[in-house]
Amino acid sequence: MFRDRIEAGKLLGNALAFLKGKKDVIVLAIPRGGVPVGKEVAEMIGAPLDIVITRKVGAPGNPELAVGAVTQDGEMILDEKLVRMLGVSKDYLKREAARQVEEIRLRKEKYRGKRPFPKLEGKTVVIVDDGIATGSTIKAAIQTVKKTNPAVIIVASPVGPPDTVAELSESVDRVVCLSTPEYFEAIGQFYEEFPQVDDVTVKSILGT
Repeated sequence: MFRDRIEAGKLLGNALAFLKGKKDVIVLAIPRGGVPVGKEVAEMIGAPLDIVITRKVGAPGNPELAVGAVTQDGEMILDEKLVRMLGVSKDYLKREAARQVEEIRLRKEKYRGKRPFPKLEGKTVVIVDDGIATGSTIKAAIQTVKKTNPAVIIVASPVGPPDTVAELSESVDRVVCLSTPEYFEAIGQFYEEFPQVDDVTVKSILGT
């Protein structure tokens, strides 16, 4: 159990201490909840902080359950097994993806302004979130980052279910996850304090 995102970020930063002092390392946090965690990680390893914006595609009637996610570039990644199991229609997925693409556009404007996405080629990229559930948003972030030809991709999270962490390990160079409990319902259950992170907080951390 973590006290809050700040404590989780500090602990995650300790686990990533092997990156301290290395050149060409950048931390990319997933807004909004991943940004306070990413801030602590970036400070502890002495790396710049930026963001990669992804949005989950929620299941019909259960928006918290991700059946997929949309990448920063507008590409949709689906959990095909879950989509089939829930009988989610193509029309629903198309509508929901379009809605999330627009939300990503708005958040880019809000959080980045005119600042471009950082150049990642040849760098060690650490993708940070406040927790991993189905892994959809992390997968979308990985997809975005892979297109930029980085040297190394590391996924870092305070908590995530063991099967999802194992699956992610196959698509990146390393996954650093502090806790992998078998019983996993929601990320918030592993934090004493887990308030919604607002836009003002994100912009303040990013200095935009």
